[in-house]
Amino acid sequence: MQKDRSQRAGVDEAIHGTAQAKPLPWLMACLREAPHARSWILATIGVGTAAGGLIVLQAYLVARIVGDTVMGGSGLRNLAPWFAVLAAVIAARAILAWARGTCGFHAGAAVRRKVRERLMDHIARLGPAYTEGRGTGALAATVIEQVEALDAFYSHFLPQMALAVLVPALIVCAVFPVSWAAGGLLLVTAPLIPLFMVLVGMGAENISQRNFQAMARLGAHFLDTLQGLTTLKLFNRSRGEGLAVAAAAREYRKRTMQVLRLAFLSSAVLEFFAALSIALVAIFLGLRYLGYLQFGTWDSPLTLSHGLFILVLAPDFYQPLRELGTQYHARAEAVGAATEILAVFSVPLTANTEISKGSFQIPATPRLCGRDLYLCYPGRKQAALAGVGFSLGPGEHVAVVGASGSGKSSLLKLLLRFADPDSGELWLNDTLYNGVLPDDWRKAMAWVGQDPVLFYGTIRENILAGAPRAAESQLLEAARAAAVTDFALRLPLGLDTPVGERGLSLSRGQSQRVALARALLKNAPILLLDEPTAGLDRYSEFRILEALQHSSRGKTMVMTTHRLAGLESMDRILVMENGRISAQGSYTELAAGDPGFADLMRRADSGENG
Repeated sequence: MQKDRSQRAGVDEAIHGTAQAKPLPWLMACLREAPHARSWILATIGVGTAAGGLIVLQAYLVARIVGDTVMGGSGLRNLAPWFAVLAAVIAARAILAWARGTCGFHAGAAVRRKVRERLMDHIARLGPAYTEGRGTGALAATVIEQVEALDAFYSHFLPQMALAVLVPALIVCAVFPVSWAAGGLLLVTAPLIPLFMVLVGMGAENISQRNFQAMARLGAHFLDTLQGLTTLKLFNRSRGEGLAVAAAAREYRKRTMQVLRLAFLSSAVLEFFAALSIALVAIFLGLRYLGYLQFGTWDSPLTLSHGLFILVLAPDFYQPLRELGTQYHARAEAVGAATEILAVFSVPLTANTEISKGSFQIPATPRLCGRDLYLCYPGRKQAALAGVGFSLGPGEHVAVVGASGSGKSSLLKLLLRFADPDSGELWLNDTLYNGVLPDDWRKAMAWVGQDPVLFYGTIRENILAGAPRAAESQLLEAARAAAVTDFALRLPLGLDTPVGERGLSLSRGQSQRVALARALLKNAPILLLDEPTAGLDRYSEFRILEALQHSSRGKTMVMTTHRLAGLESMDRILVMENGRISAQGSYTELAAGDPGFADLMRRADSGENG
């Protein structure tokens, strides 16, 4: 167990990074944590080097065929074997080009899969307390587009860095025995391309990062507009929001054009210097053949085949360098994407999400106890909870009431470990909250929110999310207890009826019952409910409360609500005000003697929202 935690810590340190992590070292750390990617990158380099060897062989064959034809007068019959070998070399190069692309794809896919898994894991461990304060579109852009932007760095740029050295070195080794002057020209002019590649690409990283930020803003704006389209139409603001999305799209287009302009400028500069270098080699060969130069070769004369061999290889000598320059924008794009990804990874996890101080057993008779709990959200001066204390016994049903902003939802977040208190103690039986992992803590709890989230699938699949391995009899029992069968059995496909994203095709009350069935199927000893009847009509509210009464027997239940109907059956009611529990007792006791609860009853009777 300790070894597994140490390995996990090493993975987290490399992949998750820190607030001080630099993008480029982090990109290399990701590669170290994906061993299969390293193998694929080595395979890409090996295949590319083999293709470089075939380039030399192809140049030799072309020079040999042309030389024998022009100078030796050889006919087609004599050259047929050479043509056959040349055709085989061209076919082999095509196969190696396909293999190189395939290996590169697998290298990038391995890293992207690892980073995306760790990113999703980190966001999940940060929990709703983090995601609620971030734009859904921006997070989606980070997990999808920006992780995807890392691909070219691993599949193309890193292998090309090695090939930009290996292939030119291979070509120089083939040219030098023929002409040391031509080989020297290649070596002298080769550094020009990487030099100008770096000079042109120095500003690419900042431009790419700004482009990703613009894309994230566009995605977040579009998603928010799409989700709030009903409200926009009702208030006749859809056209204005459409113009705002169009403005964000124009900004993204401008950023993209800046990136493309820089990429085209870089390619043009590199092509210019590559062409200039090739021209120098061609000029040397021309002057040598015209007799103006008498040096540059060893003792043997410079034949037509030799010169053609050098001239054919010269463009291929600079081609890996040009490709590296072309792929340099992939590095800049990856660095920009890594900066945005690291912004998520740099959000620290609380210490108790990293280690567990002992095994945790789900208690059959749970007791929840809070002592002097304080919670203040970042960026806010007023505490959401200020000295809250409570004790909940096994099987007790407790309602938490209060006006909006009184701290009801914050108290549930503490109980669910979506947030940990700044000070104070939270106990589950004899276990202190920071002595157990939040995921283990939540195994003792089931939860139903006021806005139930149903996922794309069937009603059955959404219920089974509470216990994927549950038997059919258990699923049907939970569906009946939550009154899901009341409406599901009237549907053509019953529990196998498809449900759209976020419960599309079901009413709010039906979605709430499916969410309740999902919580009941988990069969946790503690049931937490956050405004389970909010936004429901009276009939749906009655059905939900009736289902709760039948299904929560024997379970400890905590329900936050601002609607006071049905609270007479609760064992105890906690009244919250300004982050504190101002009063507690039975419905009868509070209605008779607590002014805060009486005010809530008055506002409920008058139809005001709490």
